Amino acid sequence: MKHLVMLGAGHAHLHLLSTLAAQPMASVQITLVAPYPRQLYSGMLPGFVAGHYALEDCVIALAPLLANSGVTHLQRSAVGLDAEARRLTLDDGSTLGYDLLSVNSGPVQDRAKIEQMIPGAREHALFVRPIELFGALWPQVLALADSRALQVVVIGGGAVGIELSMAVAHSLKGASVTLLAGDAALAASYPPAVQARVVQALKDRHITVIRERACGIAAGEVLLGNGAQLACDVPLIAIGAQAPAWLQGSGLVLDEQGFIAVNEYQRSSSHPQVFAAGDVSSRIDCQLARSGVYAVRAGPALAKNLRAVLAGVEPDSYRPPDKTLNLLSTGDRGAIASWGNWSAQGRWVGWLKDRIDRGFVKKYRLPARR
Repeated sequence: MKHLVMLGAGHAHLHLLSTLAAQPMASVQITLVAPYPRQLYSGMLPGFVAGHYALEDCVIALAPLLANSGVTHLQRSAVGLDAEARRLTLDDGSTLGYDLLSVNSGPVQDRAKIEQMIPGAREHALFVRPIELFGALWPQVLALADSRALQVVVIGGGAVGIELSMAVAHSLKGASVTLLAGDAALAASYPPAVQARVVQALKDRHITVIRERACGIAAGEVLLGNGAQLACDVPLIAIGAQAPAWLQGSGLVLDEQGFIAVNEYQRSSSHPQVFAAGDVSSRIDCQLARSGVYAVRAGPALAKNLRAVLAGVEPDSYRPPDKTLNLLSTGDRGAIASWGNWSAQGRWVGWLKDRIDRGFVKKYRLPARR
């Protein structure tokens, strides 16, 4: 019997799990390795911070998806991979062999690496990822804000930092919110029209933008690259996705940032027994931004190719769309939309984003079986 190991419960793997009860894989043992019993949908995180969603609104429980699927769930994380030996090492010291490995573990924030870049971050900062921990800790910030006006510094000028800074400004009335954007342009991966909308939206919400990097965090302050000290009650680490540190010794071919290099089949360019999708991977045949949009769209193609390979059939190539609809929430139930060079902004865009996000969660939120 062949053994498929699914590492992570990211967007693409949620799709595969949703199909297994109705379309089981014959003569295949399947193990899901994921550290939590549920998945928090990252697209709704800014709305949660802004106060528009309860945490439970953003949750997809894994147990109903796993029921009658034949999948064994190990509530663990990977800490090592030997691609030659086809063996995962888990955080409890155990090992897990596989015939086929699919990695869809979602973006991570490497705390050791961030601590090297920003000393004091581990002790004093609130990390956005893992989202499960952030979701548990955010109510403590809300409770602190009830006692006094807070000074919040959001570190990271990408989409996550931009959305969260506006969400914080909306949620914490009277708070001072600063976005440390680094030396790159705000929303650098977006067209100029979207960048202009972002700059104006931040200005309208009285969010201070500082084009400096954080180089240290101490109690009550963030140290800037220019030597200045910025008063801060809540430093929020919202820098972009990083590759899991354990990939470095895996033997897999990685890109320059340490992500798994995959081909048009979403298959490792060095080890055909390994597939990967979402933020943990990097396509070698086309340039893709790290976005949940691509991970969601990759789900059906990944599921089809895993089934094909396990059945001894050649996989099909998958080409992501050249243009996707990207939606940035602005904290106040509005949003900014972009499609190629086209952009729009307003409450109607926020309504559209809410409809899409709720639809995604509803699609995979099955009723618990009694």
